[in-house]
Amino acid sequence: MLHNIINAITGDQNHENDKKKIIKGSVVLMKKNVLDFNDFHASILDRVHELLGQRVSLQLISAVNADRANGLKGMLGKAAYLEDWITTIAPLTPGDSAFKVSFEWEDEIGVPGAFLIRNNHHSEFYLKTLTLEDVPGEGRVHFVCNSWVYPASKYQTDRVFFSNKTYFPSETPSSLIKYREEELEILRGNGKGELKEWDRVYDYAYYNDLGNPDDGQEYARPVLGGSTEYPYPRRGRTGRPPTKTDPKTESRLGILMSLNIYVPRDERFGHLKLSDFLAFALKSVAQVITPELESVFDKTPSEFDSFQDVMDIYEGGIKLPEDLLKHIREKIPAELLKEIFRTDGAQLLKYPLPQVVKGIISDGAQLLKYPLPQVVKEDRSAWRTDEEFAREMLSGVNPVIISRLQEFPPRSKLDQEVYGDHTSTITEQHIENNLDGLTVTEAIEKNKLFILDHHDTLFPYLRRINSTSTKTYASRTLLFLKNDGTLKPLVIELSLPHPDGDQFGGISKVYTPAEEGVEGSIWQLAKAYVAVNDSGVHQLISHWLNTHAAIEPFVIATNRQLSVLHPIHKLLHPHFRDTMNINAFARQILINAGGILEFTVFPAKYAMEMSSVVYKNWVFPEQALPADLIKRQVLFRDSNSPHGLRLLIEDYPYAADGLEIWYAIKTWVEDYCSYYYKSDEMVQKDSELQSWWKELREEGHGDKKNEPWWPKMQTREELIDSCTIIIWIASALHAAVNFGQYPYAGYLPNRPTVSRRFMPEKGTPEYEELQSDPDKAFLKTITAQLQTLIGISIIELLSRHASDEVYLGQRDTPEWTTDTNPLEAFERFGKKLGEIEDKIISMNNDERLKNRVGPVKMPYTLLFPTSEGGLTGKGIPNSVSI
Repeated sequence: MLHNIINAITGDQNHENDKKKIIKGSVVLMKKNVLDFNDFHASILDRVHELLGQRVSLQLISAVNADRANGLKGMLGKAAYLEDWITTIAPLTPGDSAFKVSFEWEDEIGVPGAFLIRNNHHSEFYLKTLTLEDVPGEGRVHFVCNSWVYPASKYQTDRVFFSNKTYFPSETPSSLIKYREEELEILRGNGKGELKEWDRVYDYAYYNDLGNPDDGQEYARPVLGGSTEYPYPRRGRTGRPPTKTDPKTESRLGILMSLNIYVPRDERFGHLKLSDFLAFALKSVAQVITPELESVFDKTPSEFDSFQDVMDIYEGGIKLPEDLLKHIREKIPAELLKEIFRTDGAQLLKYPLPQVVKGIISDGAQLLKYPLPQVVKEDRSAWRTDEEFAREMLSGVNPVIISRLQEFPPRSKLDQEVYGDHTSTITEQHIENNLDGLTVTEAIEKNKLFILDHHDTLFPYLRRINSTSTKTYASRTLLFLKNDGTLKPLVIELSLPHPDGDQFGGISKVYTPAEEGVEGSIWQLAKAYVAVNDSGVHQLISHWLNTHAAIEPFVIATNRQLSVLHPIHKLLHPHFRDTMNINAFARQILINAGGILEFTVFPAKYAMEMSSVVYKNWVFPEQALPADLIKRQVLFRDSNSPHGLRLLIEDYPYAADGLEIWYAIKTWVEDYCSYYYKSDEMVQKDSELQSWWKELREEGHGDKKNEPWWPKMQTREELIDSCTIIIWIASALHAAVNFGQYPYAGYLPNRPTVSRRFMPEKGTPEYEELQSDPDKAFLKTITAQLQTLIGISIIELLSRHASDEVYLGQRDTPEWTTDTNPLEAFERFGKKLGEIEDKIISMNNDERLKNRVGPVKMPYTLLFPTSEGGLTGKGIPNSVSI
């Protein structure tokens, strides 16, 4: 009986279809229950809704004809429905499913330029693409969606998606204009209320969520942003209520909810990335197992007793007793650990977990064991040489600080009325015997002297930093450029605040190279204090502030002011992938009060505050690589050199490779922008572009809005330069300062993050220990054992490429635009990056270029464009994605 009724109905429908033209389409999406494979509730409800006729509907929107009755919006076609939801289970790629959809063609629609989709199911799904075939007068029409579509009850209007065509605001088909404007209004939100996971709102907030004064004053932190004292780039707004203790501080999520911190849903990690990313578990490790681990370690609970002890964490491991593991499993709820097993619906994780997490989830006694960092793979002691110490300023994880020495002795730019005179106490006598026969004046004139200056950045905070368990100095390091292209350290100056007050300046000691005896041990310690400073400046400023924090306002402003139809949105969007999510996780577990960064890096509770003070000197145009190198006086204009520029240190791997990448990016951006913008006037009259740039300056980097150096965005050149800088920061600059963290700093003695006691003085027990057991004295001075384990756990995670990473010169979809010229220019960009890869390989094999490999026999590959997944020490992702 039921069978006959169904046949009768479908027979009538088929008869009707014979009379009407049907446009066939295919939809690719990923069901939610593929990710939450234990969430049978959602899956069953969706099947019930399908049976009840509550399905996923789509309506085409005309790009040529408007509907007067609908406020001149494009005419809507009849609703069509995804077919065979229940039976379609075969994935295209892991997790993806393809569905057929049949649209009844109406001539009034003409060419569709967008479509509406309504999800009547119980759960959300990730919509990737819609493709229509044989559209009259057009042929194939493709829509790139890449967005989570929640149940209709979560939205005030149905979701709209546009075809992959590109339009300026003034050239948008009139029938699509209101859809374009309304979509941007939704993304901007109304600035009110707490944002929920299905919200798609991009909005700004200060960094007022790092502290938690409700837990005690020791967890209170100043608000960063919105003041002259603590300026900062803006972060994404979450709208959480204020704390009870301080109405200016936003309340924080508990550890169990860390993964749920709000970012717009489409900015959240994909399921493969989330499986790879286990920082929340590491947070649990830091909070939960600290006291237990302290009880495990041998004779001196917080120390490595020898360099072999350090090597044991890579070669043998540190054994954790079962009692400890049982305690950890009891403290960390199963819900947290469950995320580790997120999959594509078929298999468990294929990628190695950080060992510290393995210890949490496995049965029986485990070893804390880590991969051997590259810096000690070929030679265990070469990191201690002066040549390697200097080489890493040019090709290490922080190669963005060294500059040419322009005056001797070096001077400070600190306010003398507040801090007194900080002119260096280094004299000619300290260095003149190491200048290959030159005087100091001659060496400066011949561009032979360089400085790694960590004095002015750190000095104002030293008194406070040294009131904690940290004991460290401000530092200046002078170096000499030898004829073979390598740098030779000449002298290290270590400075402390004057005991009688800041206005009296500092007190300094100067140390010169030595290889033997206690003087050699003291020189090794002096280099370690410099490395501590460089590690902190690297993590807080070169890495966090100048890439992660600086780029987030661009992500927000682009989504708020540039439609997905806009050419500049299409250009920049790949370079924003995962940035808001990784930054939100960082606020939860890394840079927050009591978080991992405060626990493992020397400025401790003053870390983020110190980065805010440095942001006062941030200048957008100087983030361009050539501008930065020229500012540091290591690059000069030379009409006879490539691009009209010549490096002062020719064998400067970061700068040499970086300039190749920079100009490849700039050429691509120039080709792209020149295709769409034929004149400066087009830039000036682009309403969305002008709103974007205005909001970026006045809101996103609002504490800098009155700076005279902002490009006015009135010319094509300003647009090209600005977009090149944005892409450079998000891709190559971040890669250069991020993915070398574990290869160089995974071996903590090479790049310690904390110093715990001052330089030993003659006549003290510490000095005697330095004479009798210099290695033990060294290890007692730098990062303690527990901080080392937590620190290298986190940098191992941050140095890994996700399995689904998209690299510079790649796109996650080949049909991101319909315009042929930009597609061809992008292909040329990819080929140029391939040529750069070949050139880097060739230079790394050139024995004359000693700074590219160095004593540690570690080739410089951090600006090698591509990589496989994992811990590779190479590869430039499109975005700040980890």
